[in-house]
Amino acid sequence: MKNAVQVILNKCMGLKSNEKCLILTDNSDDKKYISELLFEEASKISEIVEKQIISVAKVNGEEPEDFVAEKMKEFDVILILTDKSMTHTKARKNASTQGTRIASMPGINKDIMERCIDVNYDEMKKLTNKICDKLDVTKKVRIVTKQGSDFTFSINGRLSHGREAGINSGKGDYSNLPEAESFIAPIEGTANGIYVIDASQAGVGKLDSPIKITVKDGFAVKIEGDIKATEFDEMLKNINDKNAYNIAELGIGTNKKAIITGIILEDEKVYGTCHIALGNNFGFGGNVNVGVHVDGVINSPTIYFDDEKVFDEGEFLF
Repeated sequence: MKNAVQVILNKCMGLKSNEKCLILTDNSDDKKYISELLFEEASKISEIVEKQIISVAKVNGEEPEDFVAEKMKEFDVILILTDKSMTHTKARKNASTQGTRIASMPGINKDIMERCIDVNYDEMKKLTNKICDKLDVTKKVRIVTKQGSDFTFSINGRLSHGREAGINSGKGDYSNLPEAESFIAPIEGTANGIYVIDASQAGVGKLDSPIKITVKDGFAVKIEGDIKATEFDEMLKNINDKNAYNIAELGIGTNKKAIITGIILEDEKVYGTCHIALGNNFGFGGNVNVGVHVDGVINSPTIYFDDEKVFDEGEFLF
């Protein structure tokens, strides 16, 4: 654990003695222990380290309280340890715009810390950037799986994200930890077809049976499956906003140490998987700003960038 903390502070965030560091946590599950360890070690590097306990959010992408959003702008480095993700919030985006370097760790626990933080970042970054390079010049994506997915959308003109691969060394850099993934916001209104989530779904966890999602003109219009599919659909309905069903993200995992656990922070990084998110994409190049962002992870996808097959049942072809 201490080694993982050192990797976060020194390699991933590059915390310096003259920088102000904020640790945001809701103290859920293992977060209290991990945040205390981070605070202790960060205080050996920087003289200005503050820990702020915040309320537990109901869903991923929910905005924090106003005073928290304002406080985030005052620090050079922020480590976010919460149950629900703040990565795709306006508060995170505004702090990044101010130049703050941010690592968001929603759902982090001791097992994930010990397994997925101390990795070969150079190798991971190289692969992640290769995918980003291809995404940046691709117009149309198609995803096919043996589970029944056949799903297309445009990314024409959109830019990919994730190039830092967990190394947040520049002003405004942000990422999840653990990383890595290449991700992009599909053009709103262009997604059509069916995709089948068979690994895990944010909000309901690891799946025993698949969730089938039918998409028309950029929105999920039908969610089918077992009790977890029903729970997931009800969660989105409770947002009471059509944009909760917006096709928000394509992500491709590149972390070889990550495994499917039911915690989306790790699941979406698993090497050879992809994920589709519904809801908010405002923080990474899209136009939809709604208070939810929920990823669904797909095992062994076959993916086409325009007419080129770049993944064959989860295997990279470049």
